[in-house]
Formats: sequence, C-alpha cells, structure tokens
Amino acid sequence: MTLPAPDINTLTIIGCGLIGSSVARAARQSGAAAKIAVVDADAANLEKARSLAVADSYYASADEGVAGADLVIMAVPVGAMASVAESISSSLKAGAILSDVGSVKSSVLKSVRPVVPDSVHFIPGHPVAGTEQSGPEAGFASLFDGRWCILTPPEGADAGAVATLSAFWTKLGSKVDIMTADHHDLVLAITSHVPHLIAYNIVGTANDLETVTRSEVIKYSAGGFRDFTRIAASDPTMWRDVFLNNKEAVLEMLGRFTEDLTALQRAIRWGDGEALFDLFSHTRDIRKRIIDAGQDDDAPDFGRPHES
Repeated sequence: MTLPAPDINTLTIIGCGLIGSSVARAARQSGAAAKIAVVDADAANLEKARSLAVADSYYASADEGVAGADLVIMAVPVGAMASVAESISSSLKAGAILSDVGSVKSSVLKSVRPVVPDSVHFIPGHPVAGTEQSGPEAGFASLFDGRWCILTPPEGADAGAVATLSAFWTKLGSKVDIMTADHHDLVLAITSHVPHLIAYNIVGTANDLETVTRSEVIKYSAGGFRDFTRIAASDPTMWRDVFLNNKEAVLEMLGRFTEDLTALQRAIRWGDGEALFDLFSHTRDIRKRIIDAGQDDDAPDFGRPHES
C-alpha cells in the first residue's frame, strides 16, 4: 500500500513512554512523518526505544533533538511541560509546531506559551487514549484508532498550523475536535480525572480495611474491584501532575459527585428501590451510548489484547 506524502518532514517526540512511543509507531505506520526522532533523558528508556526501533534517531538532549523539527510533541508529565518548553525554546526552528499530549490544557497553555518564541506555533493537544501500562514497550501503533484527539489552540493561532496538526492526528487514526482549554479541562475532569481519583481511593480503602486481609482482597477480586485496580495502576507521576494542574475543575466535579453519592446513600438507607432501579437503568443506557459511539466495545472483560 502506498502511503500519502507526509505533511511533516521531521517529527520529534520528547518522552518515549506509552503515548510517546505510540505516536512514533503510529506516525511510522501511517507515513504521517518522513523522519522520526525521540528524546528521553532517561538512559534506560532511550536504550529501550532504540532496541525497539520506534524511531530513526535518538537523543538524550532535548535541544539537540528538536533542531530542525517541523513538529515537536512533548509527551512528558504536565508538571514538566513548562521546563521542557523553556529548555528547547532557542532550538526550535521558525515555523515549527510545538504541541503536547497532556490531559490538562489550561495550565499547560498558561505556563508554556510565555516561553515559546513568537515564530513557533504552540498548539496544545490531547489524544484521549491510553492504557495503564507505561514505558516504550507499552506503546502500539493502533492506540489512537477511532479515538478523539482534542486540540486547544490559543486565540489567534495560525489556521494553517492548526490544520497541519489536525491532519497529522487524523493520519494516526484519531478523530479530531477543537475546543477551548477551559472547556476541555471541565469535560476531562468528569470523564477521566475524577474516575481515576475514585479508583485510586477505593483501591486504597479496600487495602486498608482491617477486617479484610490483603490476600482476601486480591483472592476474591470480582470484576468491579479488579477493573478499579487496572485504572489505579496508571502512572503515579502523570496523575499527580494532572490533579495538581486541573484542581479547580476536578474539585467542582467532585462536589457534584459527592451530592449525587449522598442521594444514592439516602436511597439505600431508606430502601428506595425505585430510585436505585431508575439510576442503574439510566447509567446502563449511558454505557450503551458509549459503545454505540465507538469509544469501547461490548467485550465482557477489560483483559483485551493490544497490538504490539
């Protein structure tokens, strides 16, 4: 199969974990970039990426790795975005596009934009895809297939650069949407951030129960608890930064969640079976709509194989 000519000549990815290595693999498979470079300050990560041949060139130094790149994607924790951007600012070529893959956008926009040269197009992005795994070996080319990638260009962003970045993600298999950074953060707070927080909390609660031994929690893990542990196994550095950098939206969504949880608690206490049935029927319908929208399938278990 002949691949279409790439809009991006040189792509540099800073950070070769799950998302970074998946971007490299998907860009190569789709022909979205002619040349691919990866940067990682962790020597072991970089060597692993090299052994997996996820890119064409490998750099420990970010400013060296971005020289001459048409598109630079920062695949590092949200808390590190500003320092990484500042360290490469003088090495980015005029006309280059700088983006990221973080799941928080407002804080990234506020902290990164001031250190990016006017000659560089900074367009934050967030591929809404991932697994609980981490490291270069966890990535796979089909990670973004059929998933949304949200772009949050700042006011006055160059339309051509936005179109180029949108086309890049489309070639990687994503469906692209564009919204403001603040709106993105509010949406992701309830669809991603709060569910992760609940998972971390409930797994910790189960482990701390004095009346249940740790071995029994593991031995008798039913589907619900097992799936919470899958989410709670996600990268702790990434999620620490997510909550610290999207705290306003997360706290707002936690407030709403707490109110709904109190209503549910009241229904259970007073034996209001009708209220419980109505809620469970409604949430079951939401699950069906997610499947119908192509954001998941109806396989009965989370343990589904991923392409390497």
